[in-house]
Amino acid sequence: MSYRDVSYWLSSLDEPLTPRPPLPGGTEADVAIVGAGYTGLWTAYYLARADPSLRIVVLEREIAGYGASGRNGGWCSTLFPTSLTALGRRHGRDAAVAMQRAMQETVREVGRVVAAEGIDCDWARGGTVVLARTEAQLGRARAAVAEARAFGFGPDDLALLDAGEAAARCAAEGVRGGTYTPHCAAVHPARLARGLARAVERLGVTIHERTPVSEIRPGAAVTPAGLVRAPVVVRATEGYTPQLPGQRRTVVPVYSLMIATEPLPEHVWARIGLAGRETFSDHRHVIIYGQRTADGRLAFGGRGAPYHFGSRVRPGYDREPEVFAALRRTLGELFPTLGPDVAVTHRWGGPLGVARDWSASVGLDRATGLAWAGGYVGDGVSTTNLAGRTLADLIRGVESDVTALPWVGHRSPRWEPEPLRWLAVNAGLRVMSSADAAEARTGRPSRRAALFGRFLGH
Repeated sequence: MSYRDVSYWLSSLDEPLTPRPPLPGGTEADVAIVGAGYTGLWTAYYLARADPSLRIVVLEREIAGYGASGRNGGWCSTLFPTSLTALGRRHGRDAAVAMQRAMQETVREVGRVVAAEGIDCDWARGGTVVLARTEAQLGRARAAVAEARAFGFGPDDLALLDAGEAAARCAAEGVRGGTYTPHCAAVHPARLARGLARAVERLGVTIHERTPVSEIRPGAAVTPAGLVRAPVVVRATEGYTPQLPGQRRTVVPVYSLMIATEPLPEHVWARIGLAGRETFSDHRHVIIYGQRTADGRLAFGGRGAPYHFGSRVRPGYDREPEVFAALRRTLGELFPTLGPDVAVTHRWGGPLGVARDWSASVGLDRATGLAWAGGYVGDGVSTTNLAGRTLADLIRGVESDVTALPWVGHRSPRWEPEPLRWLAVNAGLRVMSSADAAEARTGRPSRRAALFGRFLGH
């Protein structure tokens, strides 16, 4: 399969996707980074900016942006997989507020770098509207705003919308209200990843593509061409982490799938809305997400694909016809103007990483020189930037506001061995899917979903 077939985003690039030269043989570096997605590239970027003398080598099995960084929904947002309430319970109110403020600053920082480096990634900071289309969803919208207020965040951070205000931004069928935050930008994710790779090369970083890493060990990354020896080795592999020795139970790779329509005419967009290229979702349990692309398509995705036994990751899992069909049905339910004559031109997917406690983390073990970041649960477009800045400071031994955040040094428990892992993850998917169906019928919040939500960082 061609790299252009991996996602709509990669297919729409106006550049050759010829891989950079692979590692020719063993070498030495000051920092070796495994993975040329957002996490690895942002880490390389901030390290090279802070200390141009560092020898930084990035190793990538395929090409930069091949993984989730070139396949995601393109939300550069303040979403973090652990809620404010859960962070406050674990680390205290001040730490939770600091984490959320850092995420808000991260959206601004990504926008600043995009402009400074001339990265053409269709950046549009239109915010996010999350719709409520049932009474149960409206209750969750109100609860989200109440939580924000309890932690000192005002309407400029998260506003409760009535039906008219919500529909004015995103005129989905049956809208009863929703929430809106300005702290999000729609992006073309593959252009961001590829542009960032060129930016780090301009700073003197070496990227070797088509260079698989078979093992990460203290002081070295192991490849078929030889060892890359470095005092610091960064694991930036997210959903592909279980393929590394000793990492099978670190995260589970959960698949998220997407579709994109043909470019829609302006009269259709006039009925749908999203005039500011707001990203959009709703308050159902099984996550959906979408954006209006710069070329006038509706790119729309969601969870629903099964977890595969043994944390297996294979290209064939990117394409689940039943999930694609469900996404198309959901899109038609949200926007009836998108009738069957509106073509879906692209279908794709890929794995994201989920830690056992639904907590993203970043850290450096100074005793071994092994660093990591990940477990973003699909909220990585912006969180990776914060991870990169944090790793750059940790590696250089700099204490800063970002190194004091509560996710730094967090160690999630390991996932259960199989078959318990397979049973638990897929049972959770069924619980949340059935909860959405029940709420659509009754309008009442699902008690099963509320109970299960305790395991999802809520």
